[in-house]
Amino acid sequence: MLTMARSAQPNKALVSERIQKLIKALSNGVYEREETIKLCLLAALAGESVFLLGPPGIAKSLIAKRLIQAFDNSKFFDYLMTRFSTPEEVFGPLSIQELKDNGKYVRLIDGYLPTAQVVFLDEIWKAGPAILNTLLTVVNERTFKNGQDILPVPMRLLITASNELPEEDSGLEALYDRMLVRVFVNRIQEKQNFKAMLMGEGPSIQELEPGLAITDQEYEDWQQHIDDIKLSDEIFEKIYQLKSMIEQRSEESAGEAADSELYISDRRWKKSVRLLKASAFFNGRDAINPLDLLLLQDCMWHSPESRHVIREVIRHFATQKAFNQEAAQTNATEAQNLINDVHNEIARELCVTFSRETMMRKEWFKYDFSGARRYNVNNNPRMIKLVMLQQNPSVSEQENGDSRWVYVDGDEFEKKIKTGQCDIYGFVNKNTHLCRLQFEVDAQQRLVIKDIANRAVMVGIAGEKGISSQQQQLWLSKAELASAKAIDAEHSLKISRSSFHGALPHSFIDPQLPAQIEQSLSQATESVHELKLVIEKSAFRVTHLSEYFA
Repeated sequence: MLTMARSAQPNKALVSERIQKLIKALSNGVYEREETIKLCLLAALAGESVFLLGPPGIAKSLIAKRLIQAFDNSKFFDYLMTRFSTPEEVFGPLSIQELKDNGKYVRLIDGYLPTAQVVFLDEIWKAGPAILNTLLTVVNERTFKNGQDILPVPMRLLITASNELPEEDSGLEALYDRMLVRVFVNRIQEKQNFKAMLMGEGPSIQELEPGLAITDQEYEDWQQHIDDIKLSDEIFEKIYQLKSMIEQRSEESAGEAADSELYISDRRWKKSVRLLKASAFFNGRDAINPLDLLLLQDCMWHSPESRHVIREVIRHFATQKAFNQEAAQTNATEAQNLINDVHNEIARELCVTFSRETMMRKEWFKYDFSGARRYNVNNNPRMIKLVMLQQNPSVSEQENGDSRWVYVDGDEFEKKIKTGQCDIYGFVNKNTHLCRLQFEVDAQQRLVIKDIANRAVMVGIAGEKGISSQQQQLWLSKAELASAKAIDAEHSLKISRSSFHGALPHSFIDPQLPAQIEQSLSQATESVHELKLVIEKSAFRVTHLSEYFA
């Protein structure tokens, strides 16, 4: 039994390094077009087609001409379509000799699209049906029917370009859907690049260094190995999650963009997987990783409006879900909710709540301080102890660190706080020097003290209510559970960060996306660290509440 010989497994690291060098060489001198060249090269390596959308005069044809250099001994065909273009100009003229001798319609295809490895068709949507229908067959099957013969087409990359999209109901949707990679090519944006373009002679096509261009044998061998790249169940779930996000966004933005603009065919999803596999292979890996999925931002849009939506969805996916960041977010949210519950329960149970009266167009706040325990502090026996119910940096510039309680003259305080706010001198914690303190009654008529950051900290009064050990233990248990959730969030973020760094470097995705992921992970790590400190201080406060109120 005969079996086809299979090429030896290539050294993926060397292949990846070579592709990176090739991208750099092809991008040399083409200002602000490196991202486009990267995507076009990846499409060529995956055997897919590219559509470039952008205004005239922005080097779309130059990009295509650069790509032919990537392949050794390859042919290039380019053509500017008009509504008067004929199939002969694209696929080759009819052979008069063959028609005379044998009565057959056979085209002379040498030098035309059917014999080229890289094809560039500008103003693609201006072509007539005869050209576009034949082109659809070429793209689908990589074959060309010439007379009675069906010939293989060596085309590795088809780049089409236009400054407009195909009109609705024009019958061009099928061909447009075959253009897997879609890139918006803009004018030069950076000032220095614009100056270099004006001052210089413009980019010139230079020969690549020997051994850098891809040979026919290498290209064919690599196609086999691309198919061997794994799509794990985990990555499939992420693709499905991304698909669901796009569909949900489509439903939410039905009024902003037509449903058709966010419709993605099953064929497009399937073709995208091969592009992702190619990305993994040429990044030196055996399997698709989450960073590869970010390439889909240039595969799933149909119009400038939907492009904006898709890129927004991909950015959200990258920064929140691609590396399971949502697991950390879930744990952090649960920890925050638990500690908020503790704060709210303590506030309901222990905070000082005033009643409000209006007399003579003036507002007065009343509270019965008779139940407050009196303390003798610095020979003043009228002092009452007001306990901070929340952690704080300090309630006085003269004192550093967390303030646990303050002593103020009870009689003086009762008179002053009637207006809803007052400044009064008192003692913070166990210190014996006077500090200026600022109190007010908040919108819920609760007594609060302002900390040094001018944030309100709820206050209770020692001596009025006792705290049962059972209640204190319940609060402490919730605080400990919140702490455990915060630790889980911290651990999840470490795993996410490790997975993210393990996915780098990446040769093809927009470099802004990894930077945004790194920033989001750093911000999340910082937020979780701050949450842990808050929970630790809250747990400490709960543990010592009985002492504070003594």
